[in-house]
Amino acid sequence: MGNLGATELLIIAVVVVLLFGSKKLPEMARSLGRSAKILKAESAGLQEETRADTTAEPTQVAKLQQQIDDLQQQLKNAQRGSNPTG
Repeated sequence: MGNLGATELLIIAVVVVLLFGSKKLPEMARSLGRSAKILKAESAGLQEETRADTTAEPTQVAKLQQQIDDLQQQLKNAQRGSNPTG
């Protein structure tokens, strides 16, 4: 099923040319190339950003954890205060 021979590729190429026309194909190829370049750049940027996030200083992590703990405690206190049975 995954083996495409020369005949099949030729038929696919003819169908593509008939559908889109020979004048549109270079434009479509350029557009596809630009899109691939943008996707590659964004992917590299995202990976770099992720690496920067994972190398945060321990003091920053500790501060953020303390803020999370404080917010969780405030939420628990607020839930206890709004609970009519508790």
